[in-house]
Amino acid sequence: MTWPQRHSEGALRRMSYAGLAPGAGTVAVGLTAVVLAVREDEPVVAVLSADGTTAPPPCTLPGGLFCAGEHASLDAGLRAEVARETGLELGQTRQIAAASTRAAGAEGTMASVVLCISYLALVGPQAANHRGRLAWTSWYHYFPWEDWRHGRPNCLSREIEPALNAWADAEPDCASERLGRRQRVRLCFGSDGGAWDEEKVVERYDLLCEAGLIEAERDGDDSPAGARLAGLRHAELGDHGRALASAIAELRRMIKYRPVVFELMPEVFTLFELQKTVEAILGPHLHKQNFRRLVEGGGLVEPTDQYRFRTGGRPARLYRFRPDVLLERLAPGVRIKQGRV
Repeated sequence: MTWPQRHSEGALRRMSYAGLAPGAGTVAVGLTAVVLAVREDEPVVAVLSADGTTAPPPCTLPGGLFCAGEHASLDAGLRAEVARETGLELGQTRQIAAASTRAAGAEGTMASVVLCISYLALVGPQAANHRGRLAWTSWYHYFPWEDWRHGRPNCLSREIEPALNAWADAEPDCASERLGRRQRVRLCFGSDGGAWDEEKVVERYDLLCEAGLIEAERDGDDSPAGARLAGLRHAELGDHGRALASAIAELRRMIKYRPVVFELMPEVFTLFELQKTVEAILGPHLHKQNFRRLVEGGGLVEPTDQYRFRTGGRPARLYRFRPDVLLERLAPGVRIKQGRV
């Protein structure tokens, strides 16, 4: 299966809230939750589907409309909608993106405006279970070019870079951008000897959209199958693909200066399990001994008197997050240095 086909099959379905808007010419507020977890060394996002699976028909992110008569705040509205749709009780949430879109009104009336606000929420692996319509899908299923755990992704050299190079070569001579297309491709994707920056998730996604590689599905589109990537967009609630990209980028930034990775871990864990979780989030493979020195030397963890026993190997000591580090350091995160791969 080619990367475009796989990406298309993993696209989130459209969800229309036009009929729920208060009325023509008014403003409604849509709330979207990007709930992330790491399960069995794989970073996953909570999605809703018609039958509780990730197979077609495609899925969408949980959320709904804010109702001032029912919800005391935006945060309360988000929690209520997520609990209703998924059964998940969210912990701390972080607003990560906001956008507006117009919902078409009836003939002769003004269109309604929907303000779409996206939030990031993290849950531990014990909560990342399939239930009802709730399913957990690897975020690399939607963004395979972000997964560097086994080296540079094949989809970059096989599909993305040739398409982006062709798009860059077609740039008009009178282009008004401060940076030309080829320079922007180099900055975002690290091509032509450039460096890959794992935090530029949104910039890469936006560039792919601009180049026409990710587009919302259109009725009557007679293009060959797999010629376009179906976008994770919603006409009324905004771009869910961009919301997911924003959440990944924010988590990759936060992990370096805040101990948020431990929100994704069980209470006790081995250092290897912690390393695999950090790798799952950031993308690249990390050096085992360097990582161990980083987390132990930084005072992020403390050993317990428990061990994980596995057949065929030595028992692995279990650790827990050391909360005193919050009082000792201004930015107690997992600061991965350049050249870590």
